[in-house]
Amino acid sequence: MASGDLFSARERQEIDRAIRQAETSCRYEISVFVGTADEESHPFASRLHASLTAPDRSILIMVDPTARLLEIVTGSQVRRDLSDREVELVLLDMQSCFAADDLVGGLKRGIGMLAEHARPQRTLHTESV
Repeated sequence: MASGDLFSARERQEIDRAIRQAETSCRYEISVFVGTADEESHPFASRLHASLTAPDRSILIMVDPTARLLEIVTGSQVRRDLSDREVELVLLDMQSCFAADDLVGGLKRGIGMLAEHARPQRTLHTESV
């Protein structure tokens, strides 16, 4: 997680804990970038996502607080369990937290919601009738 001086050590720990819990829950890798986007937000976030160790199994949250930009990029395997509509709902929820000047809360909430939605559906019965 890139964060510069935006977060205290305690806030970074809270975000890291949220990421670890989310990754355990959904079994995908989650990365957070908070900083200045060097260009338009979507191409920048897509390049960050592509540079991850396992982009197909990864979710990237990119936030540029100064420019008020927020992007979520998901890998091809993640999209099997996480729809674009679910990502849009998470974006809206995070934006409302950010509008209330709660960057850490918005990140933690968004991370948790993405993990909840990205969790593969469990099949209870696999036998054919």
